[in-house]
Amino acid sequence: MVVEDEELFVADYQNVILVPLSDDEKLVILDLAVEIAPTAENGCANICWAAGHLVAATSKKRVTGTGSRVTVEELAAIRRVVGLAVGIDG
Repeated sequence: MVVEDEELFVADYQNVILVPLSDDEKLVILDLAVEIAPTAENGCANICWAAGHLVAATSKKRVTGTGSRVTVEELAAIRRVVGLAVGIDG
């Protein structure tokens, strides 16, 4: 899932910051992940975890938008664990 603020970079910046989702809690460090319960808005079929310690970037050309969304609170929590994973207190 894309976790960056749309205004973080200049408009012609060609990459986005991503955090992967996993439905296998054994694949994440729970202290650096956010549990996402399934809802109609997020499109998850099962409980999954946003793995903040596996943050990555990719080209915008490789990303396809969906109607799926997490809540504002979940996005804030995910950004906090990304900060913790890269050494920024949050």
